[in-house]
Amino acid sequence: MLFKRPAILMTTLVGSALLLALTLGACSESSAEKDSTGSSSSSSSPSGAGATATEVRLGYFPNVTHAPALVGLAEDTFKEQLGDTKLVASAFNAGPEATEALFAEALDITYIGPNPSINAFAQSNGEAVRIVSGSTSGGVSFVVQPEISSPNDLKGKKVASPQLGGTQDVALRVWLKDQGLETTTSGGGDVSITPLANADTLTAFRDGQIAGAWVPEPWASRLIAEAGGKVLVNEADLWPDGQYVTTQVLVRTEFLDKYPGTVRAILQGHLDALALIESDPAKAQADTNDQIEAVTQKRLPESVIASAWKNLTFTADPIATSLKKSAEDAESVDLLDEVNLKGIYSLELLNSLLTSENKTGVDGL
Repeated sequence: MLFKRPAILMTTLVGSALLLALTLGACSESSAEKDSTGSSSSSSSPSGAGATATEVRLGYFPNVTHAPALVGLAEDTFKEQLGDTKLVASAFNAGPEATEALFAEALDITYIGPNPSINAFAQSNGEAVRIVSGSTSGGVSFVVQPEISSPNDLKGKKVASPQLGGTQDVALRVWLKDQGLETTTSGGGDVSITPLANADTLTAFRDGQIAGAWVPEPWASRLIAEAGGKVLVNEADLWPDGQYVTTQVLVRTEFLDKYPGTVRAILQGHLDALALIESDPAKAQADTNDQIEAVTQKRLPESVIASAWKNLTFTADPIATSLKKSAEDAESVDLLDEVNLKGIYSLELLNSLLTSENKTGVDGL
């Protein structure tokens, strides 16, 4: 069944995908000849590792919830594992943008939230993408203006999420529905939800144009520290044991099938970044801030990074049960037709690497 894209998104999808294909493809272009997958032709690989691509295009967001990607880029853990394979990294604001780039074959693998992953899987009838690892749990809050004390105070107000159909957007709509507050994908209902880029959300919140925003870190901490907001809902409180997938690693199925050696190398770089985060959190926070600054041209106060870090767990476990619940939530707010998620996970490469490090493997659905 297909993701229920509102009409305005349906009419712009093709144009957006083509634009992404042109812009990201131009950034990724190398002297190597491209093959039919949109990536460079394969080269030799270490024995048993599988075929490797000449180039791999990696997506990520400049959010603290994407710290494993940011640390991996800062510390070159991906490059060290990729060897001769060229790494081209591109930043995105939210998941739907990244999945459109995957569909346009302008991106090969990306750090991304659960709902865009589910949407991409459903939209392609289970063919186009596979989740190959977890990355982050937690780190999302509904931050509101000081005068908002209860859900009823939101009636007639405008709030924001990063993008329609994204992970935070679905979570916000489901929570409001549970409070008896109606929303629509066109911005109507008891509470009007408007999609805003995270940086624009901070400005709109500071100016009093929105009553709140359901956002990932570091934006939740920034709304508090820089704009006087307060937490109305910590999303972790809505999940068993506070554990739910915020960020995972998603790959084009065609790229995974053709270049398992390259995906394996990215996953090893990912595990190396997770190990660095665990062993030296202060360095990892500095690396994360460096990468956020490189994309947004603004460095975060150390106190904001530290505050955000406390709300996050970085793990290769995809927390598959929470993905299933995310799909059910999207269905309940009419953003997704009923979908069978069987086959969305491909964890063999990850579990092979975990086994080689004497670590316990992880489960899918």
